[in-house]
Amino acid sequence: MERLQKVIAHAGFASRRKAEQLIIEGQVKVNGKVVKELGIKVSSSDRVEVNGIPVEREEPVYYLFYKPRGVISSVKDDKDRKVVTDFLPDIKQRVYPVGRLDYDTSGLILLTNDGEFANLLMHPKNEIDKSYVAKVKGIPSREKIRSLERGIMLDDGKTSPAKVKVLSIDKKKQTAIVELIIHEGRNRQVRRMLEAIGHPVLKLKREQYGFLTLKGLSVGDMRELTPHEVKQLRTLAEKS
Repeated sequence: MERLQKVIAHAGFASRRKAEQLIIEGQVKVNGKVVKELGIKVSSSDRVEVNGIPVEREEPVYYLFYKPRGVISSVKDDKDRKVVTDFLPDIKQRVYPVGRLDYDTSGLILLTNDGEFANLLMHPKNEIDKSYVAKVKGIPSREKIRSLERGIMLDDGKTSPAKVKVLSIDKKKQTAIVELIIHEGRNRQVRRMLEAIGHPVLKLKREQYGFLTLKGLSVGDMRELTPHEVKQLRTLAEKS
């Protein structure tokens, strides 16, 4: 189920704000009845019309994208920087990213036009593990690693316990490669967690989302998820 104004906007009839105005003005019908309530939700089986014109909804699509560094996790940017959809010129559907990856972070991000699916995956109660690999300045001590594993206080509250592993160290350059697995999705969370223990991130990549990996993909590549993978993601989110 999705909000009516979102369905109208997604179909390309108007912006979200304009869609809300159309609803308030009584220009929208659902299953033949005029609807003026902004909070109403509709399913894929409901018939929606704007001024008598049926709203054609796209078939849902699901993609896995290997986002490069220096790309915005959005469909547009007011500073005219590259966005994820710039890499998908052949996709006709109006897809958007599920969640965010920082501008300076590379790695796995999902894109879809299925709002219900996206909301399910992003809901805070649905704890889907996300694996990151970071190159950090300095070599974290065991005690600092344990503080991340217990949960660490940030300016927006304490983090949930993370799974942390030091993959390698370079004593000469005084750097380390650290893997973190978290299920939260706060803004720049991994960077802030590592900075909080005194080891700022030099490079960061998201390597895994649930059971999905970047296997077989190069930076900037994408692939469509299989129906089985989509079903697995739904199950994973609902179970958690």
